[in-house]
Amino acid sequence: MKRYGMVIDLERCVGCHACTISCKMENNLPEGCFNTWVEEWDAGEYPKVARVKLPKLCNHCVDAPCVKACPVNATFAVEGGIVVVDEEKCIGCGACVAACPYDARYMNNDTKKVGKCTFCIQRAEVGLLPACVSTCISHARFFGDLNDPESEVSKMVADNKIKGLKDELKLDISVTYIGLDKALKDGEPEERYRGGK
Repeated sequence: MKRYGMVIDLERCVGCHACTISCKMENNLPEGCFNTWVEEWDAGEYPKVARVKLPKLCNHCVDAPCVKACPVNATFAVEGGIVVVDEEKCIGCGACVAACPYDARYMNNDTKKVGKCTFCIQRAEVGLLPACVSTCISHARFFGDLNDPESEVSKMVADNKIKGLKDELKLDISVTYIGLDKALKDGEPEERYRGGK
């Protein structure tokens, strides 16, 4: 049984935002709505200062709080573990938006429905990579079947020290990072000092 996942190598990410733009184009997202984005901030103290670049998206949790929060079962996981929203069922109450610990959901002001990353399910189902992965100029994103030991993403997991955001929540997430400890050694700054959504 497939389980789709993504590994993002923070050492390779250059903060070009090609992932953000290609995702918006592929998924025809309205202004102000993002399925993936790159947060950036300065860390350290002079003269040892670095620019941290942290791409974010839905983590496609196995134990997803958004699924539990939806009162009409409009949010659910399909084969491969991709968490999706059925727009026909969605009533736009925003319960799932509030329940997501990653701020990865939004209310689409055009449709009055909830939107989020779907790992470009329309592409994954025909064997293509998500738009954000295929356009990453530094090859920082890896996607595939985590249950296939021969997949590139499985090899990245096996060969590297990976970590997910908010691992302490134990949600069994499908998006992990290489170099996350180094990027967050000083912690994440307050929202007003970060880029992103």
